[in-house]
Amino acid sequence: MNDSAPEGALRTVFFVSDGTGITAETLGHSVLAQFETLRYRRVRAPFIDSLDKARELVGRINDAAVLDGRRPIVFSTLVNPDANAELRRARALVLDLLDSFVVPLEQELGIHSTHTIGRSHTVRDPAAYYRRIEAINFTLAHDDGQSSKGLDAADVILVGVSRSGKTPTSLYLAMQYGVKAANYPLIPEDFERDELPSALPPHRRKLFGLTISPERLSEVRQERRPGSRYASLENCRQEVAAAERLMRREGIRWLSSTTKSIEEIAATIMSEQGLHPVGE
Repeated sequence: MNDSAPEGALRTVFFVSDGTGITAETLGHSVLAQFETLRYRRVRAPFIDSLDKARELVGRINDAAVLDGRRPIVFSTLVNPDANAELRRARALVLDLLDSFVVPLEQELGIHSTHTIGRSHTVRDPAAYYRRIEAINFTLAHDDGQSSKGLDAADVILVGVSRSGKTPTSLYLAMQYGVKAANYPLIPEDFERDELPSALPPHRRKLFGLTISPERLSEVRQERRPGSRYASLENCRQEVAAAERLMRREGIRWLSSTTKSIEEIAATIMSEQGLHPVGE
């Protein structure tokens, strides 16, 4: 097995938790965002709250190791010591996110943590927690223009060409801030009509645009549809220029995602749109 994968090779990344997995996935994505060339297959493994479930998960992780030909990466927030010990038997790089913080804090504070399963979800503000879950469900239901129903409830609606970063930004806004973020792609038909998608004008004040350099866009699209017109540099240049022209004419604020992390993009959107995290 080749554990040192060549640059650009695909790895499987597991986000493991005894609860919903929001913490593991949020922290994991924040770390992975620092490695721009990393390509990975995302696997969520929530509610691993027993030894039997941990053993079954280890089997899945080992299968992924064989399939990929390299160790998967595991971000874990498991608390149960037996489940944790079982997880560490996997043929993977296991990163225990809680251990990274809890042990130094125990040493600094001179007290022991409760090591209680699901403790992160016995939140001080249950209403804020459930609003965050509601925001995630809303964002998943309104990803990539899937539905125009309920857009009145959106806090922000991201627009831009396909693969400009709308989906990961929307999910980060929902998970990190509890923001109900919808997103809509701008497609060639919109450029031919030189108009926004018909569902969007009534919500103009909620619109925020993402753009991207044509060169970077072509690289991203080549990974999805290599050799296609969709991914060609010429087509990417045309789409980006048309989208920026449309957003400029419609008075939509926008920024380029080319060199910015998801965290930077999300923070800018929160500021520009005057949004506040749930519970604040």
